[in-house]
Amino acid sequence: MKLTNKTNPFKTLCRIALLAIVATNAIAVSAQNGVMSPYSRFGYGFLSDNATAAQRTLGGTGYAMNSGRQINIMNPASYAAMDSLTFLFDMGMDLTAVWSSQGTQRESNFGSGLDYITMQVPLGRYMGASLGLLPFSSVGYSFGSTIDNGSLSHSGSGSINELNLGIAGRPFRGFTIGANIAYVFGSIVNDVYAASEYGTSTLFERSMSVRDYRLDFGAQYSFNIKRDHRVTLGLVYAPQKDMHGKVYGIYYDMTADNVVPDTVPGSHSMAGHYSTPEKWGAGINYQFENKLMVEADFTYEPWSKAKFGVIEDFERTTFANRYRFGVGAQLTPDWRGNYVKRIQYRFGAFYNRDYVMVGSNNIRDFGVSLGAGLPVPGFKTVISIGLEYRHRQAYPVALVKEDYLNITIGVNFNEMWFRKNRLY
Repeated sequence: MKLTNKTNPFKTLCRIALLAIVATNAIAVSAQNGVMSPYSRFGYGFLSDNATAAQRTLGGTGYAMNSGRQINIMNPASYAAMDSLTFLFDMGMDLTAVWSSQGTQRESNFGSGLDYITMQVPLGRYMGASLGLLPFSSVGYSFGSTIDNGSLSHSGSGSINELNLGIAGRPFRGFTIGANIAYVFGSIVNDVYAASEYGTSTLFERSMSVRDYRLDFGAQYSFNIKRDHRVTLGLVYAPQKDMHGKVYGIYYDMTADNVVPDTVPGSHSMAGHYSTPEKWGAGINYQFENKLMVEADFTYEPWSKAKFGVIEDFERTTFANRYRFGVGAQLTPDWRGNYVKRIQYRFGAFYNRDYVMVGSNNIRDFGVSLGAGLPVPGFKTVISIGLEYRHRQAYPVALVKEDYLNITIGVNFNEMWFRKNRLY
């Protein structure tokens, strides 16, 4: 008698408990991020494209990417590509250094934070589901300015997050479709502290608290152009959506004996006053055996059609249509060779015209990245490390110039949790 494919129930329970602890901590610290830019004070802050640590080293691409060994939230259709015996768990964090300049002024900042946490399970031979906690947008800044007879201090913090549930299936060979539904939650606070040379001071605060949901849909079609040469086309779409929640605008008289709200200039529901536009994303992926993968993506979001309400004494925010281009390549010399040959070597680049405008200036950023997927000996788990350089500034007037250096770290657990024991 021979027992094959042994599993240890105690180890399985320990794994699940560990993941639950990690997920709980992830939710607790999800509002912390490495954003440190005055440009994040506009709109909802900096948007996330939901790229994993591995995808960020590929220029933030993923619309046409599908793999049974890696979670791809960017296109929910990819969930159907996973093995029916596999459990996937992926979490990532980043370390950020920022150097900013405006005229002769120079400043540097450092930050870090948990970026995302996701997991994926099979629902059958041709179906898969995913659950994840991901950022939607992040805000973080602090700077000062002068006015007649006094000074202003500006600061902001917070994030909007998504608790995401997705499902995908394969109706016929080569074609998969999927959808995500996300519970959107979080708070953003923007403060303006005014101090006069006469000793009076006032705090103007705008607080946004979001409680909403979002939908997005995806499709992928894969075909071979010849043996061992596969091409995948990917498309994603998210409909326009009104944002729901509350926005508060409050004055605080800081010179009073007890610091209490002096007046409330604005407090209203976000519904009907705030929205996000539809989103279109398309990508093409080429793969040769398990050695080479190349992808190019394009994203379009007509933010000029979105609504963003005005709170008294806070400047009006205007948006521009967003465009993003990304390209990436991954090379694995020999996935069955020695350790060095099994490493996944990654390269990428992107250009982004953001949705935020400062006066009549667009915000634009571009960057390059490189990284590696390091297989853990004896396991299918892969540790992704990457280095990304990003430059951001306004155009045509440069205003603040920012240079980012990001170190990304991701751990992608790949375990055969659903294999059954057999007796011979």
